[in-house]
Amino acid sequence: MRLEGSLYNAFREMILTTATRMPADVYEALKKAYEEEDNKLAKAQLAAILRNIELACRRGRPICQDTGTPHLYLELGDGFPMRSRVMEIFKEALRDVTRESALRPNAVDPIYARNSGDNTGKYIPWIHVDLVPGDGLRANFMLKGGGSEAPSRLAMSPPLRGWDTLKETVVRAVAEYGPLPCPPLIVGVAVAGGGDVALTLAKKALFRPVGARHPDPRTARLEEELLEALNKLGVGPHGFGGRHSVLDVKFDYAHRHPASFAVGVVVGCWATRRSYLEVSSSGEWRITSRHLHPTGNGCGVS
Repeated sequence: MRLEGSLYNAFREMILTTATRMPADVYEALKKAYEEEDNKLAKAQLAAILRNIELACRRGRPICQDTGTPHLYLELGDGFPMRSRVMEIFKEALRDVTRESALRPNAVDPIYARNSGDNTGKYIPWIHVDLVPGDGLRANFMLKGGGSEAPSRLAMSPPLRGWDTLKETVVRAVAEYGPLPCPPLIVGVAVAGGGDVALTLAKKALFRPVGARHPDPRTARLEEELLEALNKLGVGPHGFGGRHSVLDVKFDYAHRHPASFAVGVVVGCWATRRSYLEVSSSGEWRITSRHLHPTGNGCGVS
C-alpha cells in the first residue's frame, strides 16, 4: 500500500507539473528566439508567450487552455512490484487531477460524441510500455495539444525516393498548416518500415531536449538541415512571420524492410509540455526533468 500511494503521488505531481510548468529547455529556446527576433510582430507574439508561461508558473495554472491528450511512455523494470497496477494508478491520478479542474476534459467518444469528463476512455490515456532490466520505473509524460496534431503526416515512399519524400513531407507539413499548430514548433520526424512505427518514433522524439543533436553525426546533420529549411519558410510565431517558425527538429529511425520507406512527422506546439519521472521499487520518486518554478522574485529554472 505504501508503494501504491507513493506511485499515485508521483503521477499526480508529474501531471500537474507538466500542465503548469514549462520545460526549461523549451522556455530557454523561446527566450533565445525572442532575443534574436527582429520582426516586431513576431517579437510581440514571443513576448506574450513568455508572459503567459510565467503567469502560469506563478499562479499554478495550465500553460494553455487546451491541456491536451495525455501520453505516457513507461519503461518498467522486470523487478518493479505490482506492475499490473501501474496503469490503473496513473489513470486514477489523471481522473482526480481532471476533477479538480487542473486539466480540461479532452476525451471524446467519436461514435457517440460524448465527452468522458475525466480524460480517460477507450485507449486514452495512451500508454506505451517497454520492459527493461532492473526494479525501477521511468516515465516520460506529455500533454499533446489538439491543434498541434493537425500537421501530423505519414508518407509511404518508394524507397528510391525516400529521402526526397522525407524532406518534402516535413516542409509541407509546416508550410501548409501555418499558424494552426501554434508555432514556433518542435518537429519530430522518423523513418521506419511501417507507418505505425514511424509515427510512434516521431512522437517519442519530441521528448528529446531542444538543442540536443542526435548522437549519430549524419542524423544530426539531417536535423540541422531540416531546421534551417523550416525556418526559411517565414511562418513565424503564430503565423506573424519572423526568423523562428521552428525551435528544433528531432529525428529518429528504425531499420526498415527493403521494399518500404515510411516517413512519420509529428509536431509539438510552442507549449510542448513534457516531463520525466523516476520511481524506485521502494516508492521513492523524483521528477528528473527541469522546469520553470515559482521563486521569490517571479519564476526561475530548477
